Amino acid sequence: MSNRLINETSPYLLQHANNPVDWFAWRPEAFEKAKAEDKPILVSIGYSTCHWCHVMEHESFEDEEIAGIMNELFVCIKVDREERPDIDMIYMEAVQMISGSGGWPLNCFLLPDGSPIYGGTYFPPEERYGRPSWRQVLLNIAKSYQTQKNVVVEQANRLKEAIQNNEKRFINQDIVPVEEKPQLDFARLFNSVQQDFDTINGGMGGAPKFPQTATIDLLNALYYYYGIDDALQQATLSLGKMISGGIYDQLRGGFSRYATDRAWLIPHFEKMLYDNALILRSLADTYRLNKSKKYERAILETLAFLDAEMTHSEGGFYSALDADSEGVEGKFYVWSKVEIDRILGEDSTLFCQIYNVTQHGNWEEVNILNLPVEIEAFCKENSYDPDTIYQKLETSKQKLLELRNKRIHPGLDDKILMGWNALMITSLSELGQALNNTEIIGKAVIQFEKVRSYFKANDHWYHSFKNAQRYYMAMLDDYAYWIEACLSLHQATQDSSYIIEAEEILIYVISNFYDKNDGLFYYTSAEQNDIIIRKKELFDNATPSGNAVMCRMLFFIGILKDNRDYITMADRMIRNLEKSILLYPTSFAYWVKNLIIMNKSLEEIVITGPQKKDLYKEILKQYSPARLVMIADSKVKDWPMLYGKDETDETLIYFCKEYKCKEPVHNLNELIELMRVKLNDV
Repeated sequence: MSNRLINETSPYLLQHANNPVDWFAWRPEAFEKAKAEDKPILVSIGYSTCHWCHVMEHESFEDEEIAGIMNELFVCIKVDREERPDIDMIYMEAVQMISGSGGWPLNCFLLPDGSPIYGGTYFPPEERYGRPSWRQVLLNIAKSYQTQKNVVVEQANRLKEAIQNNEKRFINQDIVPVEEKPQLDFARLFNSVQQDFDTINGGMGGAPKFPQTATIDLLNALYYYYGIDDALQQATLSLGKMISGGIYDQLRGGFSRYATDRAWLIPHFEKMLYDNALILRSLADTYRLNKSKKYERAILETLAFLDAEMTHSEGGFYSALDADSEGVEGKFYVWSKVEIDRILGEDSTLFCQIYNVTQHGNWEEVNILNLPVEIEAFCKENSYDPDTIYQKLETSKQKLLELRNKRIHPGLDDKILMGWNALMITSLSELGQALNNTEIIGKAVIQFEKVRSYFKANDHWYHSFKNAQRYYMAMLDDYAYWIEACLSLHQATQDSSYIIEAEEILIYVISNFYDKNDGLFYYTSAEQNDIIIRKKELFDNATPSGNAVMCRMLFFIGILKDNRDYITMADRMIRNLEKSILLYPTSFAYWVKNLIIMNKSLEEIVITGPQKKDLYKEILKQYSPARLVMIADSKVKDWPMLYGKDETDETLIYFCKEYKCKEPVHNLNELIELMRVKLNDV
């Protein structure tokens, strides 16, 4: 027997379509039923690759008795947090206020109008782990609603008001005049970030350990602008340890969501598109600084993984791969030594020595492949030729992959999301620039066109796409990340149509998402009317805050178009949050980088003359936190950056800041020398 979710397309909702729970999707009829029958609502939020979501489903939502209680006492709604991050945002904040922590599955009880009453994350079917049983929670909430409704409603109203006002704690309304640039104490800023460094294993803090790519990108910027060697050292240590760890799929490429230990050995095996997109971007930038072959290999392997396992045959990228297969976390990825010995024969000894494979295993009596010692260091210590060893290892990896591909694969979340695809397109563009690889840039262009066709229809943009159908209106992240993809592709191709599209979307977002009261952007448009609160996402979480990206896009497009209104808007955004940004830099890492960029301004580079195309490619290979490059073209003269920089018989490179330029130079080395001035005396 199936419930209403059988008619949905979300893989997460479809996972629950055969539960005995009488699930609704987030639809008006659920709220109408709750009001008509005067029942509280249970909204249960998760995503298809969430391990503990699977556990709670199996333990409770598949249980006939528990489902009977849920159906009798509540109207039950299932939500895919990836399809409706706006809903998740509201009730996650409610649960964090109630319990002090959050996570998924997210279970929140609501009044029939959607106001939150109580909530938590995972509840076991019987009392354990210091948590009440799910049955007990259900009965207690229902009893309170039936016998103390006035108290419950009053508490819900207070909680709703607290959620509405919570973000105001981080916003400063006392704005410094825009003509004055903020004085940034970068040494103090770095010391604040440095407190969380794990200088042994890389990354930030202890276990569980997340990639925190926004912090890595901030560290690269601190090195570039202020010459802080320790910042670059921590960024490269972090990426290097991740590539060597179990969080990286040593056979196939691609990164898991996070590691459960300090040393990146034991992953939570799910693979998310946005994680891989953002890690690839960090690798691209750091590769520009150190030209590490290790990074290049990881980049190419991960792109091959994404092509093979997370790309739709007609274009666009899928959302995620599950951690579980056959109901066991990580089963698809781990190995016994006996298996490897049988498959590799005489090559097994070398492979096991390098990839830390033992008879007893390095995790729950099985082995997660990882590199405790760098391959080059291993070769040097044992007097091996690295090229020979790499060739042997590649042969062994292909044999193991052939067997692994015969196993039952983890579940695939095959919906395509606008924002996450935009992140991936930007990463492809940046990788193509960093590696001077026209094939990768071409792939970014093709994906951009295809993904646009999925999400734009009749002058509207949508958030989710599956089975040739578009779902839900696009949200702030979708638009912000798409604008960012437009700017990156313009830099990669010099096709000005990307800038035109970026500004068209920028104008739309200002019209439909902007709050004139504080200069920030709502997460949803004014048209989105099925939620109780319009929130503003301020923090940089697993993905950059849409507000932070919009701030940077306003600044970039403002400089590119010489539009002071955009620059003023960006300035107001950064100043409204400046105190919070500097107080919590790792929670606002993308914002902090914005603050530095706006303090230093952009590198504006224009190239003219016969060698301009070759120089342009070489410039794109260099690292810069904030750069706009344009090639002078007799056909394209109406861009402010190109004014007064006509084509000449001599190759010239103009290096400017806020349209104030140094004397033009003639080659890349002279340009790099100018860039070392760190833009302070332009």
